[in-house]
Amino acid sequence: MNILFLQYPKCSTCQNAGKWLKNNNIDTISRDIYKDKPNKEELASWIKRSGLSINKFFNTSGNIYKENNLKEKVKSASESELIDILASNGMVVKRPLIVTDDFVLVGFNEEEWSEKLK
Repeated sequence: MNILFLQYPKCSTCQNAGKWLKNNNIDTISRDIYKDKPNKEELASWIKRSGLSINKFFNTSGNIYKENNLKEKVKSASESELIDILASNGMVVKRPLIVTDDFVLVGFNEEEWSEKLK
């Protein structure tokens, strides 16, 4: 199974997730979400595959989210508009992300990751 690990190297949660993956001998393809941001097609596919609402893909604690009042935009914008916002800057996307052919995990939840990846 190919596992894509989207992370931001300076993010402590991403660092902890990376250590967890290494400690559990889970091989991934690592991608810096800031340098190589997800495109619209990837995001649309991942959102669908995750089974989560699109608002779960927003990094609500990030500066861009707060500075641009995205909390209000998320409530009223269309899915297409929200995907455009997510694709505009990798720092808007909640991280880390695990992407496989079968599922997508958003954020680091050790219990959920253990269940899906081990």
